[in-house]
Amino acid sequence: MTATSYVIPLPPQPSLPVVGDTKAYPVRRIWCVGRNYLEHIREMGNDERAPPFFFAKHADMLVGDGATVPYPPLTKDLHHEVELIVAMKSGGLNIPADKALEHVYGYAVGIDLTRRDLQIASRKKERPWEVGKSFDYSAPCSAIEPAAKIGHPSKGKIWLTVNGKETQKGDLTELIWSVPEIIWQLSQQVKLAAGDIIMTGTPAGVSQLHPGDKIECGVDGVGTLKVNIGEPEK
Repeated sequence: MTATSYVIPLPPQPSLPVVGDTKAYPVRRIWCVGRNYLEHIREMGNDERAPPFFFAKHADMLVGDGATVPYPPLTKDLHHEVELIVAMKSGGLNIPADKALEHVYGYAVGIDLTRRDLQIASRKKERPWEVGKSFDYSAPCSAIEPAAKIGHPSKGKIWLTVNGKETQKGDLTELIWSVPEIIWQLSQQVKLAAGDIIMTGTPAGVSQLHPGDKIECGVDGVGTLKVNIGEPEK
């Protein structure tokens, strides 16, 4: 079908900038890994022996560096979760861990914004997490650094500050599942493809956000990301 075949205007293609390139990276899907840092599992009171699992956000929930994120509706407990992001250049089903990095285009820094009160309520009712995790502006993300330039980071500080105070701090060495293992496990569940990005989990220190808060976060060797929390949309 051509663009003129659609009965409504074609929605914009979500994308992320690429460091050092005028071309953008088109985003197809956003996958997130739950419970992939031990201390975060402990602070949330979850079973540290249980394996991580996957959930999704919609690609049009991405926001870029420097954005102001409106405080979302329905919640009184918005939390930040800083994460290393993996951007895929190819994919497939059942990708072996020892071949997984061949499918990676690059890396970025992201924040999994979470309506914690709604997430916890859904969990207690054994309902999907979508209402707590997947909402407008819930996926701030930095520009992508190509792996051809920075390699494949497996160590380095991951951190986040709110109004200049450090709240989250960890190291990529603390990932329970490494990036190759994440890709291997996720590709058993879905067929990965170019344009898929994966948020790899958050370290301990998640905390509540309020309108007016200024967030800065980063991953050593990958980049930094700044966003502000604004007033609710009307």
